[in-house]
Formats: sequence, C-alpha cells, structure tokens
Amino acid sequence: MAATPEPGEPKGKPFKLLGILDVENIPCARDSVLYGSLGSVVAGLGHFLLTSRIRRSCDVGVGGFILVTLGCWFHCRYNYAKLRIQERIARDGIKNKILYESTHLDPERKPTTDKNSS
Repeated sequence: MAATPEPGEPKGKPFKLLGILDVENIPCARDSVLYGSLGSVVAGLGHFLLTSRIRRSCDVGVGGFILVTLGCWFHCRYNYAKLRIQERIARDGIKNKILYESTHLDPERKPTTDKNSS
C-alpha cells in the first residue's frame, strides 16, 4: 500500500506548463489555460466549419487560445488584486479596532460629559 502524504508535506513534482508556468501554485493560471484551450477549439473549429481552410483554421485556433488566455488571465488577476486590497483594508481595520478599543482614541466610544467638574 502506497504511503499517502500528510497535509503539511509537499506533494510530488509540481506540474509546469512549457517548463515555466507553475499551474498549481500561481493563482488564475489553471483557469486561464483551460478557458484558453476551450477558446482555441471553439475558434478553430468554428472557422473550419465556415471556411474549410485547415491552415487558416489552425492559425485562428492559436489566436483564439492567446486572446482567451490573456483575457481570462488579466480579468482574474485584476479581481485577485482587488480582493487582496480589500483583505488588507479589513485586516488593518481589525488591527486598529483591537489597538484602540476602550481608549480615548476609540472612534465608537461616545465622549462623556462631566457635569460635576464645572
């Protein structure tokens, strides 16, 4: 029986696309490549069904792959960066809430007025 790796242990060799793109560890890489390959098939097959030109259909398929992959990549990375910024703002807000809680600098604390000290 093969030994299963523990959750904290690294798995085997990571899958790299073209030897440079680590699909497992880079956010958005897997989805972008999958959608790009689907776009390639749709664009190439659609062009072939319309024109019956094999070489041009392959060129259109490669172009479809590049366009769809880059489009999905930039869209996903933009949303990923936006999410990271929101997380950082929330983290700073929680840190400030913990830091200033029950002090005179707490923005939620209402100022008390002393009527006896007049």
